[in-house]
Amino acid sequence: MADQPVRESIQGQSFNEVLNELHAHTFSGVPGDSDPFTLSELERELIAYALAIYYQCEHCQHYHGRRIERLRQQAHAKPWAWQAELIKIVLFLRVSRSEVSAIEWSGWVEAWQRFARRIHYQQPGIGCNIAYAIGIARADEPLMDLAFASLTRQYPDPETLLGVIRDIDRVVVFMKAATSKNRTDPIVLRQLRGFGVQI
Repeated sequence: MADQPVRESIQGQSFNEVLNELHAHTFSGVPGDSDPFTLSELERELIAYALAIYYQCEHCQHYHGRRIERLRQQAHAKPWAWQAELIKIVLFLRVSRSEVSAIEWSGWVEAWQRFARRIHYQQPGIGCNIAYAIGIARADEPLMDLAFASLTRQYPDPETLLGVIRDIDRVVVFMKAATSKNRTDPIVLRQLRGFGVQI
């Protein structure tokens, strides 16, 4: 048994250990090692779930969906159709300023702001947090500018604002790596097995 290398993934054990540590630094924290969080774990998980929808990663949707349900249950949160609302958020945010006319963008901004205000009463700030995350994910400056303006109203204290942006950015960086890995591993494994390589 000791002569056989352990092969648990395409990327290798060391890489996965680093990825797991990055996950801990992004969501639960590593005692005595992680920077403090500004957003709650539930807020970070909601952003992660929205990014999983955006990146169409079913594995991540399932994982973060379970985490959200557990955290909401622990907090005795009032009933809210959070999954349906996050799908709507992502659908809204698929629109890019570069793909629509000025009049369409103006109408979109007005509709988005009405929608974001409505869901704010269910989960404060969730619309602008996710908008900023998706803006970062696709390097969409107009969306980031729009979301940043909302973030400054939601978090007027500069230190708090910086903490929120750090939390959002960390989730995006982690999710972009995780969703890519989780979406492409089955393809890579199929290709390798077709070539006779077993992992």
